[in-house]
Amino acid sequence: MHTDWERCVRAVQSKDARFDGWFFTAVVTTRIYCRPSCPVVPPKPENMTFYPSAAACQQAGFRACKRCRPDTSPGSPEWNQRADLVARAMRLIADGVVDREGVPGLAARLGYSTRQVERQLLAELGAGPLALARAQRAETARLLIETTVLPMAEIAFAAGFSSIRTFNDTVREVFALSPSELRTRVPMSRGAQGTPGVLTLRLPFRTPLNPDNLFGHLAATSVPGVEEWREGAYRRTLRLPYGHGIVSLTPEPDHIACRLTLSDLRDLPVAISRCRRMLDLDADPVAVDEQLRRDPVLTPLVDKAPGRRVPRTVDEAEFAIRAVLGQQVSTAAARTHAARLVTAHGERIDDPAGGLTHLFPSPAALAALDPQALAMPRTRRTTFTTLVRELADGTLRLGVDNDWTETRSRLLSLPGFGPWTVDVIAMRALGDPDAFLPTDLGIRRAAQELGLPSTPAALTARAAAWAPWRAYAVQYLWATDSHPINFLPV
Repeated sequence: MHTDWERCVRAVQSKDARFDGWFFTAVVTTRIYCRPSCPVVPPKPENMTFYPSAAACQQAGFRACKRCRPDTSPGSPEWNQRADLVARAMRLIADGVVDREGVPGLAARLGYSTRQVERQLLAELGAGPLALARAQRAETARLLIETTVLPMAEIAFAAGFSSIRTFNDTVREVFALSPSELRTRVPMSRGAQGTPGVLTLRLPFRTPLNPDNLFGHLAATSVPGVEEWREGAYRRTLRLPYGHGIVSLTPEPDHIACRLTLSDLRDLPVAISRCRRMLDLDADPVAVDEQLRRDPVLTPLVDKAPGRRVPRTVDEAEFAIRAVLGQQVSTAAARTHAARLVTAHGERIDDPAGGLTHLFPSPAALAALDPQALAMPRTRRTTFTTLVRELADGTLRLGVDNDWTETRSRLLSLPGFGPWTVDVIAMRALGDPDAFLPTDLGIRRAAQELGLPSTPAALTARAAAWAPWRAYAVQYLWATDSHPINFLPV
């Protein structure tokens, strides 16, 4: 969008928050970059230039605005609605791959050369993978500076910087303030928490956001010990690259309140990225709902409760395992099967603030169990053991870098994987916004109630008009039922 100069100028002049994260406005006279909704008086159009990423602004010599804090705007919805090289690379960078494995590791995961990856990112985003990762490190550093009392040296290494000098130079360059000056700008009541490893932050999103199906689904399908709904918040354990964590997420009118407890602060950017992805916070609900409203059958559903998101996951392998456990059984039965696995094979953790007890078992731990101990039909047992074995040995990889089409084909080749299992994994684990579930019982009931075609083939053909947002149409169709997944827990 940043190449459409007139449209960008109109968005800035109207302070349209919908476009925050889509592009960034750099002011050539002040050398400051802002989000489109910046509350200050808009600059003259001839002084505006537009960039597709904060990293590109920083690389061009602009510093972040102290009023609108563009580095904390929602992420671009582009990266979660596409499956091409650039989108997959951006999801991996947000997941911390460049910091952990470098650019060669990023390229290897994508199956391209480092030169190809750098060329594609520069062409579309105006910045290469190192600059994009650096911008993320700066954002993480600012968050830690403003919300903890950690010494600056600890913050530098937790944010992913290789040295304190690099940390100081980057913070000064990006924010035009030293780390100490950043900390003094924040009142103690807003930040500076003293509990080690615990951070409280706000996760922004584009409005509207309907929390009912989002948190209702996560709570209704929660696995005891791994997830819970407590005092108005969805809480769960997280398996992270450097350790583990516990997150508490509470829906608020203009943000999601997030409380993170981490065993290693280096996992902060990854934890935030995975929570945002699970709650689908980078979606553009206006664009989605606008498309779905074109169908007169969906119009009243969208108008009744706009802004539905697709509830996703923080761990793709975990979700695939749970999808198999949920084949042809009720939500309650699937939770029971998963809870047994957690108790027997999950890693124990401490949760002083609630009732979480375990991390969900890793594929390696589940691959070592005795298949005869699984209380399920023999065919499903074969499906389960095949899946965990291939996940454990790396034959099957599920992650944010997956090509959706290739992964669908790979999953369909596994025994016991039919269209429903593959599509629900594509929708909630892989993040495909156009995944559709024509054989799902809830969808078939909704189709009957709304007068839509009843057969899977005919319903799929009818749903073609909802592309590329059929996963969101699924949420609206599910909402016609009184199932607990559609209601915010009390």
